[in-house]
Amino acid sequence: MDLDAYFSSEMDEHEQVLGATREALREPFARLVAVCLKAARNGNKIVFFGNGGSAADAQHLATELAVRYERDRAPIAALALTTDTSMLTAIGNDYGFDDLFSRQVEALCRPGDVVIGISTSGNSENVIRALEAARTLDAVAAGFGGRDGGRMRGLADPFLVVPSDDTARIQEMHITLGHMLCGALETELSPP
Repeated sequence: MDLDAYFSSEMDEHEQVLGATREALREPFARLVAVCLKAARNGNKIVFFGNGGSAADAQHLATELAVRYERDRAPIAALALTTDTSMLTAIGNDYGFDDLFSRQVEALCRPGDVVIGISTSGNSENVIRALEAARTLDAVAAGFGGRDGGRMRGLADPFLVVPSDDTARIQEMHITLGHMLCGALETELSPP
């Protein structure tokens, strides 16, 4: 393997997807920031969830909001639906994997909360069902996706669809967009 060529190729692809994401997602990103700001200012919470690497992103972003991103400030109510092993195993055992997140949304979310599903394909059944549950509860059903948006398109709004078919590049943009969301909320919700 020519590691130098591999390194350059991966960085070039990342740069191309970054440029396409910059062009495509400015408006939906601004709308996501706006709904999250409204939720935080009204005493609502921001809820993240996804599978695999997206589960890790959900935990990461909820922690950045609830604890701190770059500076000390009041905590922002946020949680990940991927962390409670007793809840996850009970739901999986009693209801099945497809209801893993929807059951938690039904139990924990209220009107005005922002529910953010993360799926690189946009087709994860448990993410779809949770977004449907959020809409039923009058919570904001938002999402991070990739490829063509999959089944999340038309269900999640705001919906940030990374213009790539490569899972790694989509995940890289998801965490970048997530960090940008945390930074924008922290800036807006912190005193000068």
